[in-house]
Amino acid sequence: MNVMANDLKTLIPDTQRFLDQEKKHFIGGKWIAGSSGDSFSVIDPSNAEVLTQIPAGTAEDIDNAIQAANTALNDPMWRDMPPANRERMMHRFADLIEGHAEELGQLEALDVGMPSFVGQHVEVGNVLDTLRYMAGWPTKLNGKTMNIGEPMPDKRYFAYTQREPVGVVGAIVPWNVPLMIAMWKIAPALATGCTIVIKPSEVTPLATLRLAELALDAGVPPGVVNVINGFGAEAGQALVEHPLVSKISFTGSAVTGKEINRTATDTLKNVTLELGGKSPVILLDDANMEKAVQGISLGIFGNTGQVCVAGSRLYIQAGIFDDAVERLAKEARSLKVGPGLHPETNIGPLVSEAHRDKVMGFINAGLKAGGEAVTGGSAIDGPGFYVEPTVLANPPQSSDVVQEEIFGPVITAIPFDDLDEAAALANDTTYGLSSYIWSRDIQNVHQLVPKIRAGQVYVNSSPFPHPAMPMGGYKQSGIGRDLGEEVINHYTEHKSVVIGIN
Repeated sequence: MNVMANDLKTLIPDTQRFLDQEKKHFIGGKWIAGSSGDSFSVIDPSNAEVLTQIPAGTAEDIDNAIQAANTALNDPMWRDMPPANRERMMHRFADLIEGHAEELGQLEALDVGMPSFVGQHVEVGNVLDTLRYMAGWPTKLNGKTMNIGEPMPDKRYFAYTQREPVGVVGAIVPWNVPLMIAMWKIAPALATGCTIVIKPSEVTPLATLRLAELALDAGVPPGVVNVINGFGAEAGQALVEHPLVSKISFTGSAVTGKEINRTATDTLKNVTLELGGKSPVILLDDANMEKAVQGISLGIFGNTGQVCVAGSRLYIQAGIFDDAVERLAKEARSLKVGPGLHPETNIGPLVSEAHRDKVMGFINAGLKAGGEAVTGGSAIDGPGFYVEPTVLANPPQSSDVVQEEIFGPVITAIPFDDLDEAAALANDTTYGLSSYIWSRDIQNVHQLVPKIRAGQVYVNSSPFPHPAMPMGGYKQSGIGRDLGEEVINHYTEHKSVVIGIN
């Protein structure tokens, strides 16, 4: 398989302007140089060339951002802003993002490697949906009145609860869909009256920096949204440890999430962790095969498999196993691999050289364990970090390629006989983030859904996060939920008030 030529469309002026702009941290509504003077390179994964230099944040930079966020939290301009005004501000923010959708899509294509149309229409589309959904919450953060009876003779009480912002939020964003995940954290913070300090991945910081600039342009007060670049060991650690941070929202690997959880315990921070996944796909013999294969392909090869909810373990009813595997392999071979900015690209590069090598390590181990590469199985020569869309048939259930999150365009295919075996195989992992069932038999669907230990079950559908639906997982896929009403609870404190009235 060859990579399409680097025949890129011209960057629009806004994208070029932002790339040419000197990169700094975004603190208190201003671009601020890093305290250490150290920087790191951001690499275009389609050709391994340097896009720009980014300052490496220190504990001092993190403290400056948190102090700015804490000042904004207590500033009457933000603290006392009427809920309806916050709602209008969030809609202005969404409108501004929509006007810059092509720019943001190009930044994601350059930074992450995803096709620019995916960045512009899918990722920015979800950003807009999330922001506009969350904009409805400021006017609905109501408490309750309570009848608490008469605990003391001849005494009457008026009792109620109210919801208040949790405080300064520290958000750590992954590299795979950074714009979307950043908004999953920014939007509930704005809706509830919190302030936020975001540390994007050092691999893909560009779109998050641009998002913070657009927030200011939309009228979000200075200090409410801040972005510090840098590495987890220094900037991320300082963010988690800081005593003025009341909440940590992290999306990323289970290994890092566990360490964050341990560190946050020292100050008993509110923690939300959306971690890894190894999501099963159950294909029954009554499914619409054509639609199923297309959906399964999108669910594993979209964004080059660099998706936490990717359907990476395919369990196929034995009678249709060979046919389904061959159909999926044919679909994989039809996908065009190339740079994210190429208009015909279906699959872009992996995000970095190190990650490409990690993915190839899993593939090679899966082949050595006994899996068969029905299609793919190799890295693609040339500039950039490309791996062929890969279908591995019949690797052992216990092998790493089946059990561990690969985060690449690799799907394993294993047969099963009945529903109980399918459910057992689906649950045979430490993860429980998402899952998929393809079937036209509603009885089979309703038998399987309660047996699957996962935060989401999609039936006859590829993964499609909706802002009204909670997003999170069971087991080692995390704690708490993003999106939906559930995330509002994670960004607010409930205060009980009891007033004696005689």
